[in-house]
Amino acid sequence: MAPNEPTPTADNDRTTKQNKARFADARAWWTEAWEEGGTLHEMWEDVRRAPDAGWHDMANWIKAVASIAVFSFVVLLFNGAVDVLLTATHRILTAVPNVQVGDNTSTGVWATIDNPVRSYIATHSAGLPISASTVYTLWQITGLFSLLAGFITRNNGIRITWTCWGLAGIAMVWTTTPDASRTVATAIAVLAWTVASAFAMRGLNLRPRVFSHVTTGAPQITVQPQIHIPAQPDGGTADNVRQLGH
Repeated sequence: MAPNEPTPTADNDRTTKQNKARFADARAWWTEAWEEGGTLHEMWEDVRRAPDAGWHDMANWIKAVASIAVFSFVVLLFNGAVDVLLTATHRILTAVPNVQVGDNTSTGVWATIDNPVRSYIATHSAGLPISASTVYTLWQITGLFSLLAGFITRNNGIRITWTCWGLAGIAMVWTTTPDASRTVATAIAVLAWTVASAFAMRGLNLRPRVFSHVTTGAPQITVQPQIHIPAQPDGGTADNVRQLGH
């Protein structure tokens, strides 16, 4: 007795019929979708009307697609800009000469302040993951930014940063300068920081504000309008009263 198993030809015919049925269903859906009132037809009409409708009146799905596309483009630009900015910042910071103890390249009055700061940073930056030259550059950038931003914006937070920066610099000068000239060097640092603070602290007024309220002795008069109706004599009727309909 022959086994009851489908032949390969029957399996191929069944697969072909299934594929044809799926293709017919897909073609029917495609035709129905492009008919008036169909999904694809309505979407195409939304796209066609979008230029004249403007952003507020266009279809919501077009707004969503446009927003996602713009957001993705901005993210790509921001990612590239961040990489470029970080690379440029790294090059700027590493291009500064190395700060070493005793490597005092400043001259004049500025050397009295700058050389102790450079020596202090070089001595106390040994265990940091960044070089002493990078720390020194960040130190200079912080002071310059606080000076200019405080002069322009008059922001209290920036002024506090400028104050902390100046006090830290004075402490470095006091700590690093030899004992024989420590007092004079610190005095010069304080004087230079005070002069620069005239620009960074522009518009700062420490005088307390006094608000005066002037009151006059004139009495307050309250007006309350009232209507007084004179009492009518008992048992009489006014001559000017007429009944309706007479």
